[in-house]
Amino acid sequence: MTIRVILADDQALLRATFKLLLDSTPDLEVVGDAATGAEAVALARSTRADLVVMDIRMPDLDGIEATRRITADEDLAGVKVLVLTTFETDELVLEALRAGASGFLGKGVDPESLIAAVRTVAAGERLLSPAATRALIERVLAQPAPQRPRAVPGLADLTDREREITVLVAAGLSNIEIGERLFISPATVKTHVNRAMMKTAARDRAQLVVFAYESGLAGRA
Repeated sequence: MTIRVILADDQALLRATFKLLLDSTPDLEVVGDAATGAEAVALARSTRADLVVMDIRMPDLDGIEATRRITADEDLAGVKVLVLTTFETDELVLEALRAGASGFLGKGVDPESLIAAVRTVAAGERLLSPAATRALIERVLAQPAPQRPRAVPGLADLTDREREITVLVAAGLSNIEIGERLFISPATVKTHVNRAMMKTAARDRAQLVVFAYESGLAGRA
């Protein structure tokens, strides 16, 4: 099955480079490219692509707002957004995740990792670059540690195991890594993650990461 991709970046050379890379991969096809966020939203609606590779700094409409409009559109429910940017700061990572992005990578990523990221996000999985994960963790560590998690919707409904696993998800661990640490199977980890997402109204794994930080759970890691 071919993954249909839109490239959104205000630099024509980068769009051409990424297009050449992705189109040379058998299961990937670039079906449109945009120089602004508004163009990216319009292309998402007209092409019904599977995924948008989205820059943040663009004229007319930035990538954060474009991501928000795409993920909030019920007609585009199947379209994923992978943010690819030069700036991997904690504030931008949080803004992108809150807007509904399913992945966050720096533009310094190697070609193989970009291709793997496109496949991962298109398949419904979530992905944060190591730098993005570190930025979020550093943000939490720079804040005063709360005496207890803040009262936010869904927090009280989590079991102790779900809270524990949510903290590890926020630390950037995969299901396999969490399973190894807790001596349970990856399938069991996935079940707990899915239940935690349901209870916290997190749309996906990335949103669960945001919940962990904003509720204060991540500060207990």
